[in-house]
Amino acid sequence: MRPLPVGEHGLLIELDSAEEVEALHAELLRRAAAGTLPPVREIVPAARTVLLDGLDDPRGLTAELAAWDIPALTTGDRPAVEIPIRYDGPDLAEVAALWGVTEDEVVRLHSATTFRVAFCGFAPGFGYLTGLPEPLHVPRRATPRTKVPVGSVALAGPYTGVYPRSSPGGWQLIGTTDAVLWDPRREPAALFAPGTQVRFVPQEVRDRSVPAARDASSRDGSPRVEESAR
Repeated sequence: MRPLPVGEHGLLIELDSAEEVEALHAELLRRAAAGTLPPVREIVPAARTVLLDGLDDPRGLTAELAAWDIPALTTGDRPAVEIPIRYDGPDLAEVAALWGVTEDEVVRLHSATTFRVAFCGFAPGFGYLTGLPEPLHVPRRATPRTKVPVGSVALAGPYTGVYPRSSPGGWQLIGTTDAVLWDPRREPAALFAPGTQVRFVPQEVRDRSVPAARDASSRDGSPRVEESAR
């Protein structure tokens, strides 16, 4: 860990990998819940850093960090959010070729994975989900699309993501979902938060001209949460 001061009350902690970021973020949340972390206003994970803002004594926490024993990240018993997905993306065949498997095997491998939201960004409600092993990481498209439809489920590098709104993007599109990732009328507005476990549940692929039923969603369009983690 490489702690760096940010202003008078902030601390940016640099790490070597996304896995280390997730483990440190989980430990910070655990200590905060237990009351053993100094008061802090915000804890914000990113790809290789964790930002703590609103600290009274950043230097004191820096000294403490050196003695911390941070356990490896475990799945835990938090329930997972289930996202209904139709594996009908335009890049499904390309991803299958990159993985060296059939399209049906892409569906099986992706839907069998329990993902974890490592951090959020890019757009309100967009989570960067980790969980696929390194051999299944794929590159971004050489030419980004000028418009990716809302609800597109996509892959890039080690991450899976769901576009909460229509926007440009260069990720590989493998499916679509009707899940509402961001709704300012909902509390919380974002479906995904760092540390959230996520599973994708395959749905029947229907004619694209016919809207798919939200048979795994609640009345407000939000995916259901499993009763127990898998």
